[in-house]
Amino acid sequence: MANGNNPKITLEDLAKLAGVSVSTVSRALNDFPSISDKTKQRIWRLARDHDYPLRFSLPDQRKGSEGSIVVVLPFVKGRPLPLSHPFFLEMLASIGEVARARNYEFTVSPIAPAVYDDLLLASATARPAKGLIFLGQGSLHKAFNDLADTPARFVVWGAQLPNQKYRTIGSNNLLGGKRATSHLARLGRKSIVFLGGHDPESIQRRRGYHEALKENGLNADPRLVADVEFELDAADAAISQMLRRGIEFDAVFSSSDLMALGAIRAIRRAGMSVPQDVSIVGYDDMLLSRISTPTLTTIRQDTYEAGRLLVSSILDPIREGHSEVLTTELIVRESCGG
Repeated sequence: MANGNNPKITLEDLAKLAGVSVSTVSRALNDFPSISDKTKQRIWRLARDHDYPLRFSLPDQRKGSEGSIVVVLPFVKGRPLPLSHPFFLEMLASIGEVARARNYEFTVSPIAPAVYDDLLLASATARPAKGLIFLGQGSLHKAFNDLADTPARFVVWGAQLPNQKYRTIGSNNLLGGKRATSHLARLGRKSIVFLGGHDPESIQRRRGYHEALKENGLNADPRLVADVEFELDAADAAISQMLRRGIEFDAVFSSSDLMALGAIRAIRRAGMSVPQDVSIVGYDDMLLSRISTPTLTTIRQDTYEAGRLLVSSILDPIREGHSEVLTTELIVRESCGG
C-alpha cells in the first residue's frame, strides 16, 4: 500500500485506510452533502497525511475542527462596513465564542458585497464552509431575496423587512426607538434630536422615535432629524452644525452608541453639559457605553444571543425564511440624568 512517501496513492488505498468504499471516498473528496461531516474530515485528513495528488482541492480546514463559517460585511454608502467598528467587533467576538464552543472555525471574507453578483461571489468563494453570516443588509434586501432562491446557506444580521424570503436575526428596532424617545420625554425633554442613517435598522428606529413623539404630545421638528451613518465624527459634525445654526434641543436619541459619543463630544465642546443641558440615549450597549464619561444610557441589544442564533442558523436545520427578532432593553446610566 502507498505510504506518506509515495505520491501514487490511489482512491482504493484511501478507501482501505478509511474502511469505506471507493465511491464514499470520491464523494467525500468532492464535498458531497450526502457524506457526513465526520466521515469527510477523516478522509480529508488521511488524504493530506498520505500526500494524495488532489490534496490541493481539499477544503483548507484545521485538523480537529468540525468545519468553518464565513462572516461577510456588505457595502454601506459606497464603502465596506469597517471591521474596526466597536459594535461589529463585539458581534464578531460573540460569533467566534459560539463557533468555538461548537468546535467550528470562522473567518472574515475579503469580499464586501455591493450588488447581487458580489453575493454570489462571496457564496462561491466561501465553499466548502457550512455557510455565510452577513453582518448588515445595507441596500441588498432584493439581492438577498434573490440569493435565497439559490442553494447558498446564509443568514443576515439585520432588520426584518416586508416580503422577505431570507432569514434574519435582529433586534426590535421599532420598540427600541420608542423606548429611548419615550424615556427622554418622561424626563421632561421637549426638543429631541434623532441621529441615524438610511439603513433598515435606523429607519425602523426612526419610526419608533416619531411614534414616541406623537404618543407623548411632542412636535416632530424636521430640523432635529440628522441623517448620519454609524460614525463618531459624523455625529459630532451633525450636532455641531445644529448648534452653529442656533437650533435648540435638550435631548439626543442616537441610533448607535458610537454616534451618541460623538454627540456628547460636540455638546461639550460647545460649552454645554451632559446631562444637565442635554440628555443623551444611544443604542447597542457596547462596552464603550459602560466606560464613557458620563456612562451612556442606551438600548441594549443582546450580542451574545445574536451570535448564538446566527451560528445555529448555519449549523442547525431551520424553517425556510424563519427570522428571529430579539427583545431590547433600556439601560439607564448617567448621560440622561434620570
